[in-house]
This record gives sequence, structure tokens and C-alpha cells, in this order.
Amino acid sequence: MNFKNLLVLFVGLFFVVACESTSIETTKTTGGGDTGSKSVDPKPKPKGFSVAPGSAQDLVVNVGDRVFFALNKSNLNAAARGTLEKQAAWLKKYVRVKVSLEGHADERGTREYNLALGERRANAAKDFLVALGVSPNRIRVISYGKERPVALGHDEASWSQNRRGVTSVSKSGS
Repeated sequence: MNFKNLLVLFVGLFFVVACESTSIETTKTTGGGDTGSKSVDPKPKPKGFSVAPGSAQDLVVNVGDRVFFALNKSNLNAAARGTLEKQAAWLKKYVRVKVSLEGHADERGTREYNLALGERRANAAKDFLVALGVSPNRIRVISYGKERPVALGHDEASWSQNRRGVTSVSKSGS
């Protein structure tokens, strides 16, 4: 192998190693009674990273955008109420922001059952936010049932991540 080929090989290996990225795993309490479920942080924050106040990313990073539910339940546990209290304070601070509350379920049960369960979950979160002083006109409720899982496994660890309510900033509200 001549020097030119060796140099090309070395440069190629350098780029492969330099471009390699890893995901950051964080342990979260799901709020559905399951502790220790792991989820992967989809966008790790680099040092010096900041988000625009009142943005969708601000809600996710600084407040939390999701709450979790127990199997076949739509009532809010203490962890969910804590997250929603932070969301209510954030929404009171950014009064022009409108949100969508998405209700989700795990893969078990019929499509119809899970759509109804997702709607009950999203409405439970909405009712709690409204009780804390957020205008109901700023909140849209939608159920996805089991149609949009975040974890694709067929076990309790995956199901517990999919039994959730997600608050997302509406495009019309930003």
C-alpha cells in the first residue's frame, strides 16, 4: 500500500470517528407507578445551549411536556399534577401561547377503546390546567390512542412510556 492510499484511509477513519454520535440515556420516573424506565433524550443539549423563552423547546426543556398514567387509568397522580402545575405557571407567563394536549395509550386494547382512553387522559390534563387558571380557549384536546407509540417494545417498560399525555405548543400559538 503506498503512502497516498494510507493517507486516504487515515483521513476516512478520522471522519468516521469524528462524526460518530451517541445518545444520552436518562432515567425517568414515568408517573404511572413505574420507576426506572429508561428513555433516550432525543436532542442532548450542548454546553452553553439556550432556548427561546415561550417556545415549544422551552416547554420541553425547562418545564416538561408529558405526564404518565397507570394501566387503563386517566386520573392524575402526584407526579403528573406536579408537571401540570409547572405547565400552568409557564402558560400564565406566556399568555399568547396555545397548546394541544395529546392523549396516548399503550398497544393493548382495541383502537376504539384506546382512542376514548386517550381522550379521557387529555381531558384530565386540560381540566387540571383550567382549574389552575389557564383559559380553556388556549387548550385543544386530541387523542391518538395507540396510534403514536414512543416505545415500540411489547413489554411493561415500553407500555408505561406510551400511556401518556403530551402538551405541545400549537403552531398558531407561537
